[in-house]
Amino acid sequence: MSNNDMMEKEEIFSKVLRAGRRTYFFDVRSTKADDYYLTITESKKFTNDDGSFHYKKHKIYIYKEDFAEFKEILNEMTDFIVNERGDEVISERHQKDFKKEYDTVASENGELHQSTDSFTDIDFDDI
Repeated sequence: MSNNDMMEKEEIFSKVLRAGRRTYFFDVRSTKADDYYLTITESKKFTNDDGSFHYKKHKIYIYKEDFAEFKEILNEMTDFIVNERGDEVISERHQKDFKKEYDTVASENGELHQSTDSFTDIDFDDI
């Protein structure tokens, strides 16, 4: 396989979603049998003490046989959230006097927690 073939294999179809400190990369890749599958990579920017920064990445692979169910569940979950809470972002920062009312720790995604050892801090690699 030539270098050129490798380049084409890598860049079949890609989209990027920038979302604050997170960037999501959607990439169509090719199997050895030349079928296609999807990878979704979350890249998150962290600032070091010296002002430089580094990125942490997590990747998931989605294969054709799972597309229908994956899309169905993703739609179900996103519809549920919008139906329950609307599509406007609810953040404790937007609520008046929230510091007086709650003695809690706010995580970076805006959720309120009674303690710092919340399950939302699990790293994807630990699962």
